[in-house]
Amino acid sequence: MKKRVYIETSIPSFYFEVRTEPEMIARRNWTREWWDEHAHNYELVTSDPVFDELERGVYPNQKQALKLIDGLTVLLVDKEVIEIAKVYIANKTMPRDPTGDALHLAIATHYKCDFLLTWNCNHLANANKFGHIERVNAMLGLATPRLVTPLELLGGNDNERR
Repeated sequence: MKKRVYIETSIPSFYFEVRTEPEMIARRNWTREWWDEHAHNYELVTSDPVFDELERGVYPNQKQALKLIDGLTVLLVDKEVIEIAKVYIANKTMPRDPTGDALHLAIATHYKCDFLLTWNCNHLANANKFGHIERVNAMLGLATPRLVTPLELLGGNDNERR
């Protein structure tokens, strides 16, 4: 069975990144490498909040970023997801914006995703915050998805043939 990966907004954004700073180019290249060469080994899921975030504003390659995730399974934001996000915010695990990082983490957690894939290293893929997130999820009786960047998944997975 393929492991489930929740695709957060920064992934399609970085796939089409146009900034020229070396770290932005590196993130774009790692994102493309994972998406093009490894993503097929996983069950990819996303949510309407990701589409909503990608639709905000106007930026280069916006339509391509939206098209990249078109066709992925869309996980629903239900009452339970909203309640989990509220607990993250109340416990200062995530920023106060109920439609941002807390919601992405709540969706990935509620739907038992194996990974939440992101380039948001301030609030999500942050080893310094992971213990706090894990404690809050344990309090709720929930498992915590691994919060990772594409770089961390480039090594392949157990589903790949050796």
